[in-house]
Amino acid sequence: MLFQIKSYLNFLWHSTNEHGVHSPFVFNLLTKCFYDKKPKPEYQILTNYRKSLLENKNFIEVTDFGAGSKVFKSNKRQISKIASTAGISPKRAELLFRVTNYFKPQNILEIGTSLGLASSALTLGSKESFLLSLEGCQNTQSVAENLFNKQFPDFNFDFVNSEFSKFLQEGSANICSWDLIYFDGNHSKKATLEYFNLLLPTINNDSVWIFDDIHWSPEMEEAWEIIKNHPKVKVTIDTFQWGFVFFRYEQEKEHFVIRA
Repeated sequence: MLFQIKSYLNFLWHSTNEHGVHSPFVFNLLTKCFYDKKPKPEYQILTNYRKSLLENKNFIEVTDFGAGSKVFKSNKRQISKIASTAGISPKRAELLFRVTNYFKPQNILEIGTSLGLASSALTLGSKESFLLSLEGCQNTQSVAENLFNKQFPDFNFDFVNSEFSKFLQEGSANICSWDLIYFDGNHSKKATLEYFNLLLPTINNDSVWIFDDIHWSPEMEEAWEIIKNHPKVKVTIDTFQWGFVFFRYEQEKEHFVIRA
């Protein structure tokens, strides 16, 4: 906790808003997407999805393959508690919706379904897209899939229960060029860099990669620095919670620290 407080204070010291940005690409992203305050009808759908989980008092056995939980001490967890403490916040879900709606990706890969709170924002943001969401824990994945089938029956999605490394190493994710990838599965340096390198062959000029919890730990910050310095990475945005990565070939290499 002390590390994250220090990290956040450092973030605030170096961060700016749209007024400190001279890149037209990033300026438009901030003003037309990040800072868009207009209400959206989809926000109520996201609220309803969350409400269904918060009202679910059933317990499930959760299998953690990643860095584990800083909240739960036991693997037997109540679905409502997972949704309220470990899932993406309403504010972040709305931002994820806006980002997806802004870029309109055709193919979306999510690494770490959990209960599908982020998944719902991703698929609502681009209703014509295909969402492939990976989850290592069968029980949480089943909760998300059942709720998706009920609330989004007409959307194009597939939930896969698999250990992330195994799925990616087998090349199962190389079925297409991913326009957007949301990394929220294993908050460790080794795994994050492994996923990054395994998925690099799937990028295109407009690919958007979003890494969750880049300031989770010292090693996650190290992973973020390595990703930023990769020669194929052209633009990054650090919003503290998330790290955005862009591969725009025509762009000069730039890094931004943005309050969002």
